[in-house]
Amino acid sequence: MATKTRIGNQRPTKERFLPYKKTKGKEAVKLYNKTKRKAQDWQEYLLNNIMALNEDGLWLHQKVGYSLPRRNGKNEVVTMRELWGLENGELIFHTAHRTTTSHTAWERLVKLLKLAGYEELGRARRGEKLPEKSFRTTKQYGLESITLSGGGIANFRTRTNNGGLGEGYDLLIIDEAQEYTTEQESALTYVVSDSANPQTLLCGTPPTLVSGGTVFVDMRDSILGGDDEENGWAEWSVDNEPSDIRDKELWYQTNPSLGSILTERKISAEISKDTLDFVIQRLGYWYRYSLKSAISRDEWESLSVEELPEFTGKLFAGIKYGIDDKNVALSIAVRTIEGDIFVECIDCRPIKEGDAWIINWIKNLDVGQIVIDGKNGQDNLEKELKELKIKNVVKPTVGNFIYAMAIFEKALNEGVIRHKNQPSLTDCVANCEKRNIGSNGGFGYRSLNEDIDIILLDSVALALWSCATAKVKTKQTVRY
Repeated sequence: MATKTRIGNQRPTKERFLPYKKTKGKEAVKLYNKTKRKAQDWQEYLLNNIMALNEDGLWLHQKVGYSLPRRNGKNEVVTMRELWGLENGELIFHTAHRTTTSHTAWERLVKLLKLAGYEELGRARRGEKLPEKSFRTTKQYGLESITLSGGGIANFRTRTNNGGLGEGYDLLIIDEAQEYTTEQESALTYVVSDSANPQTLLCGTPPTLVSGGTVFVDMRDSILGGDDEENGWAEWSVDNEPSDIRDKELWYQTNPSLGSILTERKISAEISKDTLDFVIQRLGYWYRYSLKSAISRDEWESLSVEELPEFTGKLFAGIKYGIDDKNVALSIAVRTIEGDIFVECIDCRPIKEGDAWIINWIKNLDVGQIVIDGKNGQDNLEKELKELKIKNVVKPTVGNFIYAMAIFEKALNEGVIRHKNQPSLTDCVANCEKRNIGSNGGFGYRSLNEDIDIILLDSVALALWSCATAKVKTKQTVRY
């Protein structure tokens, strides 16, 4: 007897919808299934809630947000909703963070219309009406549109801070909602205000460490927290970072299309050293971090210890060369038997003194990994270390640096950092503010006091990142 294929969880792990008696979701699913595709159970369930009606025959939820890990088919739900909308004469505005994404959404809908029996016509003649079961489309990249014979129109655009102003629609789609900013929301909120039956649909994945949007997070908090009782939300997610990301039970819990369009083999191949990214993008984890607040002295000092804790495992070193070519800092991080991470700044010296003091310190200890950042010194130091047959060196990319800062802040917020309250390091931490790195929400720190060098904090964060993301192989006591 053939073994039945296991299928992922078909119901959201978290949801909040109003109860309903009638829905247009079944109509949308029936239309979609005419394309020779078949809606999955979870997609039908979600669509029934999205398209639920109130007693007046209007959309019960004027706004609905939903989040799934990648490659589960969340955009098919949008396409089903748009297909029904076009057939029923709706004016649709589909927006995405990237032009490639909005273009792909247009291609998907055009393909489905053809599979549903609609004929694509060429350029229209003046005054000519579209015959039944036909459509025309504008294929200009970034300005795509579809016009259906029944009067439905769908426009596809990349989001901007003023896009959509002055235009009116019935359905607003916010694709890649994790990147949806408050400025974009301000520009797009009112494009459906003139509709007699408006609806806004936001879909995406949980924000990563470099996502720039905040609207999706705020919407989730408001609906799941009970502050917004009129709109709907659904997600497939884990509540906490799992200790074992290879736990297949979690894969099936958070990926409804696992066993159909996703396979265990595909997910297994996604696992890398960046475990937090896997937890966010594959297990739907909503990692929370703030880009607004600096670190207070009280917050930092509350994590200090009077006596050194007992360590386990190897030391991890973080070395940061200042961009002003003045100083270089060396810090360490090591796990404690309580599960915290102890950090300490070893020294910060002028670059002109050379690297001998760093090399002498490293070569006499069992260091698990050495992270060296700073164009003006990392290559030379790496070369010197290799001559001593010390090869466990990492030169972080910009993305690695952003990730290190986020990991440092996460450890700070969770209270798992321990330190000896070194005056120089405490002064640095208590006199810093965040600076943006790139345009996607990444950050680093800068000093608020020109007499305090921020590389002290940078080197600590790099060491902590290396320690926090390292695989623990054996347990051993470390003293230095």
